[in-house]
Amino acid sequence: MSLTADVIIIGGGVIGSSINYYLSKRGQRVIQLERNYFNSGASGSCDTMIAPNTKEPNEHLQLALYSVELYKTLSQELGRDIEYEKKGSLLLIENEDELHIMEGIVKKQNALGLNSRIIDVDETMYLQPGLNRDAIVGASYSEVDADVNPFRLNLAFADKAVSLGAKVFTHEAAQEILLRNGAVAGVKTNRDTYYAPIVINAAGSWAPIVGKMVGLNIPIKPRRGQTVITEAVPPFVHKLVNNARYIVGKHHPEMLKNNHSLKAQMGIAISLVQSKKGNIEFGNSREFVGYDTGNTYLCLRELLKNATRIIPGLKNLNIIRTMGGLRPYPPDSKPLIGFVNGVPGFFLAAGHEGDGICLSPVTGKLVSDLIVDGKTDVPAAPGFDPNRFDLF
Repeated sequence: MSLTADVIIIGGGVIGSSINYYLSKRGQRVIQLERNYFNSGASGSCDTMIAPNTKEPNEHLQLALYSVELYKTLSQELGRDIEYEKKGSLLLIENEDELHIMEGIVKKQNALGLNSRIIDVDETMYLQPGLNRDAIVGASYSEVDADVNPFRLNLAFADKAVSLGAKVFTHEAAQEILLRNGAVAGVKTNRDTYYAPIVINAAGSWAPIVGKMVGLNIPIKPRRGQTVITEAVPPFVHKLVNNARYIVGKHHPEMLKNNHSLKAQMGIAISLVQSKKGNIEFGNSREFVGYDTGNTYLCLRELLKNATRIIPGLKNLNIIRTMGGLRPYPPDSKPLIGFVNGVPGFFLAAGHEGDGICLSPVTGKLVSDLIVDGKTDVPAAPGFDPNRFDLF
């Protein structure tokens, strides 16, 4: 027998599950559909970072800072240990040009409320021993940044939503979005048909495919990231570690434009974390290769060269596996969150790129606010309106 709800969510990643929880918390009857199983997309092939320090000083950073506040009590709220831990993060600065740009970025971050600062080489190495002193000139440091277990997080959101009355169906692929007089009426899957006046597209990199079901051209592209995971070892990574080059490149793309190295072409950076069990994860790449999630020899070689150049001690560790995943990349690097003009009842919540874990709590709250109240106290929310793009 087909079910009726207030809202249907397409997508079982951390964004869809967070939305499910926050809507269920507000008393909405929710159905969540996932074509495979939880964490089968970006949420299961990502790092663990909650890192406002890596965000551009605009609406993106404001959203991240709001999410950080929600994270502080989330384990207690969900009734499960999501392995949230405040560690602080380092953006490693490799030359004087990067340093000059990062000084300006940090001032803008501070103005928006992030307590970040530029530190010298000695302090950088004190906070993260084992760095190659000759590879860096300093770092940007933020002590509020943290990490979390993405698998535990996603399941905690979904399970808590179910305890509040939500219905979750895995291995059910959306095949058709039903319309009545041009407005959303429900979703037909490979198993059943479900009815609701609101459908949320939280399908991540696959959001454009879902969008085509209602005639939309959603400007999100899958961008592959390749990652290396080592054996479990004693504490080795004490902070979240990233390259400043990534945020510098967003502000001054001309610095990377004429760099024709394989590292530049593949978007190689260091993104270094260590799990509670002791496994070290580092990467990653930024490659537009369609929906190919495979690992490649060339990319992994460049990842290893870059990582061991910066942290030579990684050479002594055994690699147990590699992985590839797709991040939903929007043209302006900001997620698309809101109702779509022209298709009443169709809501888009996708395009978080590599920030889905960091932004999942605030996205869930923002979506529930907009659907239940028609407004929100989340700062800069209009900046994520999907109608900033021509979707038809």
